[in-house]
Amino acid sequence: MTTPCLLDLRGIPADDADLSPVVAHLESGGLLAYPTETVYGFGGLATETSVDAVRRLKRRTDSKSLLVLVPGADAVQDLQWTDEARELAKVFWPGSMTLVLSDPRGIFPGGIRSGEGSVAVRVSPHPLVGALLRSVDSLTSTSANEPGSPSALSGDEAYRAAIAVGAGSEMLVLDGGTLPPSGPSTIIDCTGPSPVVLREGTIPVGRLRCVLPEIHGI
Repeated sequence: MTTPCLLDLRGIPADDADLSPVVAHLESGGLLAYPTETVYGFGGLATETSVDAVRRLKRRTDSKSLLVLVPGADAVQDLQWTDEARELAKVFWPGSMTLVLSDPRGIFPGGIRSGEGSVAVRVSPHPLVGALLRSVDSLTSTSANEPGSPSALSGDEAYRAAIAVGAGSEMLVLDGGTLPPSGPSTIIDCTGPSPVVLREGTIPVGRLRCVLPEIHGI
């Protein structure tokens, strides 16, 4: 039985790290455990094969889709953007805010695209994610943990979580050090006539209302 691979990137600035082996691993269908601005995540490229592999490891139901990390709003302009969504992205991206946008053209595969035809997207401010997204278009993301367990906050915890969910050498763990405790991202549904906060996270509703007074809270 194989075990996940570990790449120690602690203390190495993201812009100085040689990420070409990581990109090659992703492009061959491999998966990653990697740090974000909140917790470590499991993910891969936004392909049907990689999405299915992540969902099997996390034992995700069809009703729970993976979110997508992208380099910027321009990378997903073919999604359906409302004026409110554009304003939120302009103010809060990169940042811990996830926007749910309609995908009427089916740009993303099932498992990312929900049954209702929406996709959750975020621009992460974590430098390692930013460096990776200069070489790949997007990364799927779900918390690096065994279902029901706390999310990983360090490379070592992410490695143990990868083993716990049954990952083998298809999983490459990027150890970017220990993350400070953080709340989850704030999730806003922008598929309807007015944006609705689905989850209040590190960006509070009050801060959102400084930009969009009409936003609906939870």
